[in-house]
Amino acid sequence: MTDDALQPDPSLIGGVPEPPLVFLPEPVALFQSRARRFAFLAESNELAPYLCFLADLSRLQARLAVSLPTVTPISEARIAAAVHGAMPPIDRTAMATDAGLDACLCALAEAATELDMPEPAREALKSLRAADSDERRVLLGHVLADTVPDDGIAIHLFVAAAMQVHLARLAATLDAKALVPVATGVCPVCGGRPVTSSVMGAQGIENIRYASCSGCATQWNEVRVTCLCCGSNKGISYRSVDTAEATVKAEVCRECRAWVKIFYQNKNASLDPVADDVGSLGLDILMRDAGYVRGGFNPWLAGY
Repeated sequence: MTDDALQPDPSLIGGVPEPPLVFLPEPVALFQSRARRFAFLAESNELAPYLCFLADLSRLQARLAVSLPTVTPISEARIAAAVHGAMPPIDRTAMATDAGLDACLCALAEAATELDMPEPAREALKSLRAADSDERRVLLGHVLADTVPDDGIAIHLFVAAAMQVHLARLAATLDAKALVPVATGVCPVCGGRPVTSSVMGAQGIENIRYASCSGCATQWNEVRVTCLCCGSNKGISYRSVDTAEATVKAEVCRECRAWVKIFYQNKNASLDPVADDVGSLGLDILMRDAGYVRGGFNPWLAGY
């Protein structure tokens, strides 16, 4: 592992007056692209069977994003209230009882039976399909709170997949220009935690950072060299498995001892905020052994 603790982050932002606050997801293209990336990573990764399964699951998410009934957009009154109070317009606390999300979950549970998967996952899917509405509501409540219980990782994987589809479709109905920042490390669309962040160029602006929501897949602008867990800009360092020129690093905070992966898409545009998070599991293991707490939430890495 290399440690850039004494070095500044190599491509600091400069001279950017107002980068766009958010890039909203395009659900079908998002899941199709993610499926291709999972499949590519599976070609040269020890996690190949799991990555292949996630590629199939992402393809299913893309199909559902097309075939499910149109989502009901967030009301103008809710959006106005959210803007006024600097809150995300999608209220996750109320989403567990949302009929559209429950319908998405039931549709995914039925369609996923066609996927190739290990027996434990098959049993978990069977349990999900047998769950009643109250049980599904509890499961949804967990993933909407960005948590996955250790004793139910497999079943929550499918629940999280449905949540991602529904939230991305809802997010896509919003007007990006009508959104406002909420807080460091908080998605301004649904209030979710980031899975990773990426340094990229966008609309002619170079080397800006966008965090990627683990739920709705919105990308929102965050200040560079700032902890996405506690908001501190003190004692931030960068670590990687290979070299200082790596395109996947851990942004480490000395203040709260948490870390979140940062991808350098300005050096490798093919990096996906979710797929490459799974594909770079070795970095998670190194950071865990070093005593740091993972701050990015990815349901596909629950239990690691």
